[in-house]
Amino acid sequence: MTGEVAELAGPPPARLGDALADLGEPRVLRGLVADWPMVQHAQASGDAAMDYLAGFDAGLPLQAWVAPPEQGGRFFYNQDLSGFNFRPERVAFAAVLDTLRRTAAAPAAPGIYVGSTTLQTYFPGLLEDNPLDGLPPDTLGSIWLGNRSRIAAHHDAPDNLACVAAGRRRFTLFPPDQIGNLYIGPLDFTPAGQAISLVDFAAPDFERFPRFADALEAARVVELDPGDALFIPSLWWHHVEGLDTFNVLVNFWWRAEPAWREPPMNALMHALISLRGLPARQRQAWEALFQHYVFADDGAAAAHIPAHARRLLGELDAGRVGEIREKLRQRLGR
Repeated sequence: MTGEVAELAGPPPARLGDALADLGEPRVLRGLVADWPMVQHAQASGDAAMDYLAGFDAGLPLQAWVAPPEQGGRFFYNQDLSGFNFRPERVAFAAVLDTLRRTAAAPAAPGIYVGSTTLQTYFPGLLEDNPLDGLPPDTLGSIWLGNRSRIAAHHDAPDNLACVAAGRRRFTLFPPDQIGNLYIGPLDFTPAGQAISLVDFAAPDFERFPRFADALEAARVVELDPGDALFIPSLWWHHVEGLDTFNVLVNFWWRAEPAWREPPMNALMHALISLRGLPARQRQAWEALFQHYVFADDGAAAAHIPAHARRLLGELDAGRVGEIREKLRQRLGR
């Protein structure tokens, strides 16, 4: 894997989120959050970083994953994909930190992973103490922490700015069009809500997954130090590794589209239960309809209809989408 992620040169623009989203490509922002107090404590020691985070703990039980030492920090399915190789636990943050401290020097420590935990709910005040300007107002901040970990390649619908606060992280990224080479697992039974690649990046089985070799040709790899950040555009696949005994990542998600727009994954799910399995001739006909109404996006589908009469084919807003959503709810409820 020789592809590198380009770096954003110069100071970050005032409207950082918009500037990154317009690129449509991953970008590294070296030292973007190097002045965060959280990063400064992590540079001193892992214990100092843990003590700092503990000062913002809201005292609410949070979701942690625990994997046996033999998994090597890989959080994944079990052998036959009927379950997972880790157990979820609802625990106090203090218990997570205690376990991380006790096992830091262990030669075979269990994998400890706390993922996608909303900062404002579980760590109030942390964002205010570690601000990042220039992101859209509806941005969601989350924290991910634990010891050494390997998180399978997956993608997210929102744009994502991942900021390393403690430890080092390695990201392996793939463009959206590599989906066919990544051997994605089930859509409706996943470790954390997103479908993941079934390939073990540490020991890929090229006999079982031969096209993964083509994915590697398109891969881009970057390692980040504390204070560095990585922009991951919507739907880019990313495999994430926490490389040290204590790792903290803070990420920011935002959608370029208005909140009233229906999540596209809902359309994909419904297409799977309504279109997949139809005779080939019918699938081809529906493909033409989707191309005409959805993917062409050149206005031709409604150009011959007066603007006031276009309705669903015209400009959408929250009211119109609400009406259509209610009609869909009635149809699906029959």
